[in-house]
Amino acid sequence: MPLTPEQTQEIEAARANPRPTLRAVSEGMEAHLYRAHEVLDHGFVRVVDYMGDDSAIVQAARVSYGAGTKHVSNDEGLIRYLMRHWHSTPFEMCEIKLHVKLPVFVARQWIRHRTANVNEYSARYSILDREFYIPAPEQLAAQSTINNQGRGETLQGEEAARVLEILKSDAGRAYDHYEQMLSQEGQSGLARELARMNLPANIYTQWYWKVDLHNLFHFLRLRADSHAQYEIRVYADAICKVVADWVPAAYAAFEDYRMGGATLSGKALDCVRRMLAGEAVDQENSGMSKGEWREFRALLDEG
Repeated sequence: MPLTPEQTQEIEAARANPRPTLRAVSEGMEAHLYRAHEVLDHGFVRVVDYMGDDSAIVQAARVSYGAGTKHVSNDEGLIRYLMRHWHSTPFEMCEIKLHVKLPVFVARQWIRHRTANVNEYSARYSILDREFYIPAPEQLAAQSTINNQGRGETLQGEEAARVLEILKSDAGRAYDHYEQMLSQEGQSGLARELARMNLPANIYTQWYWKVDLHNLFHFLRLRADSHAQYEIRVYADAICKVVADWVPAAYAAFEDYRMGGATLSGKALDCVRRMLAGEAVDQENSGMSKGEWREFRALLDEG
């Protein structure tokens, strides 16, 4: 169960007590406030708070107040211009605070995005719940033979069953020992800050994560990409749906220029020009290394 009864009660109480405000609000985001979007087997993402909307981006870019004489189409055009030309500060005017429940090994990837404010559940003060991420059978994959940090073919039959049993039994055994080491009747028990070292990386943790829209877009560009690890990608996908409702114009521009677009090197752009002129271009006359040429061809062939 992703949410505890206490968390569910807290959320319901907050939603039942709306308050008027004079600040700009996003109707799309208001629908997400305090709602938990379930991810993986025990995880979730929920919006705790936010600041700004599409108009805040435009307002910051123009350093103006109010709608003025501009139309929505002008605002969308400006946002697309800002995204197209890699302007960052107008997007930093919007912020979001998320409550995320995620496996520890996913958190270790996530925390590499250092341009955010984070406060994590402390296993020094509290006892972690007995909840572990156990992959669905279709997510059990062998090591890729062409990518040192990727997955290959899905495990089948007895091998998949054996791996699942190992994951479940090892996680359960580690947690049993964790509980046994803690203070119990008749023994002092090991300090929580030491006992936690024995817990596996698939145990769930929770944190509050606050980030501005510019840095959130950077996170999503990397983690919602099809090449990202599945377990963090599903969190990014859930956040993408929230952001699309929060700042629809900005997200549409992000989807077009960042997720659906590509950055070409000078050599790659030169090759495109030569190809358009009818010249036969291959790796040997491209000026690129084999790796660069392979990625370039893959980019062109995706369409």
